Amino acid sequence: MAKINDKIIESSGNVFADLGLPDPGERLLKAKLAIKIKELLEQRELTQTSTAKLLGIDQPKVSRLLRGRLSGFSVERLFDFLNRLGYNVEVRISPTSRKNTRAKTHIRAA
Repeated sequence: MAKINDKIIESSGNVFADLGLPDPGERLLKAKLAIKIKELLEQRELTQTSTAKLLGIDQPKVSRLLRGRLSGFSVERLFDFLNRLGYNVEVRISPTSRKNTRAKTHIRAA
């Protein structure tokens, strides 16, 4: 029987950073945006073909987007998809509340 490693490491809050992948902040941002896009599309109950027309892309790209294969999509393009779905995207930049606190990026979806 295999021995189970019982060492537990607390997450940083970014699974991509925890896995040591490159550009973890961008990957997390894109993942959160794609999740919101998928939720909005599911609410509308659109086919992938209808979604493709709405977003201005072809159906295979819709399939990749919905499956979380985001390497071909920039953050700006995902913002554009949200705009095409009738949602504003707001980016706010503010200082940290405390001097010795590391700044973070947050995504909030209404």
